[in-house]
Amino acid sequence: MAKAKTNKTLNLSKNAQTVLKKRYLKRDSDGNSLETAEDMFRRVAQTIDSAEPKTGKKKTKFEQQYYQMMTDLDFLPNSPTLMNAGRELGQLSACFVLPVGDSMESIFEAIKNTAMIHKSGGGTGFSFSRIRPANDEVCSTSGVSSGPISFMRVFDAATETIKQGGTRRGANMGILRVDHPDIMNFIMAKRDLTILTNFNISVGVTEAFMDAVDKGDDYDIINPRNGKVVKQLNAAKVFTQIVDMAWANGEPGIVFLDRLNRDNPTPHIGEYESTNPCGEQPLLPYESCNLGSLNLANMVVDGEIDWDKLEKTVKLATRFLDNVIEANKYPLPEIDEMTRANRKIGLGVMGWADMLIMLEIPYNSPDGIALGERIMRFVNEKSHEESILLAEERGAFPNFKGSIFDQPGKRQIRNSTCTTIAPTGTISIIANCSSGVEPLFAVSYVRQVLDNNKLIEVHPLFEKIAKERGFYSAELMQEIAEKGTIQDIDAVPEDIRRIFVTSHDITPKDHVLMQAAFQKYTDNAVSKTVNFCSDATREDVSTVYMLAYKEGCKGVTIYRDGSRDMQVLSVAGNTDDERKSESNVPMERKKPTRKRERPRALTGSTYQMETGCGPLYITINEDENGLFELFTTMGKAGGCAASQCEAIGRLVSLSWRSGGQARQTVKQLIGITCHKPAGFGKNRITSCADAVAKAVELHMLSGEETPSQFTNNGGACPDCGGTVEHEGGCCVCHACGYSECA
Repeated sequence: MAKAKTNKTLNLSKNAQTVLKKRYLKRDSDGNSLETAEDMFRRVAQTIDSAEPKTGKKKTKFEQQYYQMMTDLDFLPNSPTLMNAGRELGQLSACFVLPVGDSMESIFEAIKNTAMIHKSGGGTGFSFSRIRPANDEVCSTSGVSSGPISFMRVFDAATETIKQGGTRRGANMGILRVDHPDIMNFIMAKRDLTILTNFNISVGVTEAFMDAVDKGDDYDIINPRNGKVVKQLNAAKVFTQIVDMAWANGEPGIVFLDRLNRDNPTPHIGEYESTNPCGEQPLLPYESCNLGSLNLANMVVDGEIDWDKLEKTVKLATRFLDNVIEANKYPLPEIDEMTRANRKIGLGVMGWADMLIMLEIPYNSPDGIALGERIMRFVNEKSHEESILLAEERGAFPNFKGSIFDQPGKRQIRNSTCTTIAPTGTISIIANCSSGVEPLFAVSYVRQVLDNNKLIEVHPLFEKIAKERGFYSAELMQEIAEKGTIQDIDAVPEDIRRIFVTSHDITPKDHVLMQAAFQKYTDNAVSKTVNFCSDATREDVSTVYMLAYKEGCKGVTIYRDGSRDMQVLSVAGNTDDERKSESNVPMERKKPTRKRERPRALTGSTYQMETGCGPLYITINEDENGLFELFTTMGKAGGCAASQCEAIGRLVSLSWRSGGQARQTVKQLIGITCHKPAGFGKNRITSCADAVAKAVELHMLSGEETPSQFTNNGGACPDCGGTVEHEGGCCVCHACGYSECA
């Protein structure tokens, strides 16, 4: 009888244990865990090992090595693999790309397939560039086309109704070529943040367009129905519009299509038109991404990089990911066929910021950039070496003939791509390391737990050094958590401040240069967010886009701090000058000691907020002392929601008339969750109470106290109320593991 394998006891952080219990471990119908973290890793290791081919009469066994690699937290696969390996669903891929053709049949076939993918827990990417423009002729009906954006709304609505695998809402990427006739409408599509809430959008940019931008020339606009040039647009003006919208709310991003296709390993099979939702994985139609990440923090031993350990881990992880392709249960037969034919894997990294800290190298330094390039070159080379050995053992990927590898004197390879830098929001929490190739999101932060209690979380390396160097104190950690940076705190030694830099301590240029360093030796692309401070200009955004193009990035995503928090519904009759003058008027001028009496007439504004219960109209009125009262009206009358909203309005009004401040209102209400949240990303409304808080935020923009003074960069986490950060092209809560993207 075979000896039973024993599981070792893992040393997991409290956050990791919370995330695993909530999102990854098997549970019964009452929500009770049916396995431990060790059991989960054993389940995954056994499933992936089961895909090992037989050599002669005996099957190669890698189960214990896979288990050891994961339980040591040296490598973790993407979330669907951890969740679903060895379980009934068995869907191990994070994301997919589906084709969308220029016919009603193709479009609604894609919507049906999207539903199947979201049901299985995956995200989807689409190019809508093949759909004829709005108002173009439709010969079969003698009518006119409604255009790609109208159909995107249908995809968005379908996504909203499907809960992915019981863990998250669907995530989509929508791409439109810059030479499509509807490009200007696409760029402006998310000006209204109540639409396309389940989409990230990016403009598919060509090199011809970028050259025209540089020269100030016009470029051709082409009807995809017949390939004919229908007009020309000025490239610089279109580029400016992209920049304006990205500055305003972070979208659209940019994807450099020609650059993607220059590195397409199988151009004879098809061309890249879209990526996965976070933008790091270009895929052909019906391909899936099979991703995993190395923990670079675990590759530092005694202040030096352990290159031997890194090599062994890279090679074992490459074998692991190739097996994922075999063990996977794909949601569509077309995806099964295409994925196996090209065998794309995406080995990436996490813990990069931690590695730099352990080596005492500042993230925003030439040495940091150079080491990033060296690390990724090593990972890429060793992964390719292992893929070549796997081809000798198992055969090359079926579409090898005609691929870029099919050249005289070159050895066959098992996988058409080997490396990708993906966002690692939740798996980096499990590994207790920094996310992807991002800098630290914070040195210390506030974590909200039950009963509105708050705990101060401190980066473990910083806490260790602070205690060793003798400058640790609870008061200092509280101060750092409130400020979000240590750069202006004299109690922290200067050499420590140099290496503990956060995403807002470094310049956007530093972000791009680091992305470019890793991109240079990455087969696919790099998911990274370029963070801007709130006072960044449009010119700053434009400079970053051009720099990303010149430095060889395959795309770029930016986020300006608080930009989506500041989307104000325009008020009829207010000119720009009037709004500017109003911004200098304090909203809360006096602090009466007793309740103010209501005058006969008051002035104010009404805000429409989309909630899970329907539209909520929130009216905020003022007297000469500032905020006075708040009324709510539900779009659909009656019911518990309407009565609760009325109660909130009465209590808020009483508070304001008695001297309460708007900041206190927002602090108490923001992030409260109910069973029917609405929206996606920064536009997400987690409850009617949350909607009231966000309406008050919007109203306060005309006063001295702006939202940036009392809200966080990404808003409140809908699960725990903690800080949501924009990183890796996604929104992640490091306190509880919530992620909008997986």
